[in-house]
Amino acid sequence: QVQLVETGGGLVQAGGSLRLSCAASGSIFRIAAMGWYRQAPGKQRELVATITSTSSTNYANSVKGRFTISRDNAKRLVYLQMNSLKPEDTAVYYCYADIWTRMTMHADYWGQGTQVTVSS
Repeated sequence: QVQLVETGGGLVQAGGSLRLSCAASGSIFRIAAMGWYRQAPGKQRELVATITSTSSTNYANSVKGRFTISRDNAKRLVYLQMNSLKPEDTAVYYCYADIWTRMTMHADYWGQGTQVTVSS
């Protein structure tokens, strides 16, 4: 069974920083893309950032220049460094990964989510 577990959420003042981590575990052949999404109350889940297995990155316009996604393939970890946080960044942040459990089988997996709250 594959699991994604996020850590690092919390409460921070506007202008502060947080670092989210997500660890993948289980029967994993390889991990392709990984990323972070977020969902604020009353809103749809939205993409924050993604990173390929070769570390090509993509960011939502709203976080460009403030957030940095990275990964450690050997440890099956993905990180989200969030700087200059704003109240509008408040949301539940979800880790995502495209995980191959066999050479011919893959699926999208999601973490349970971690709350990030930015106070003004």
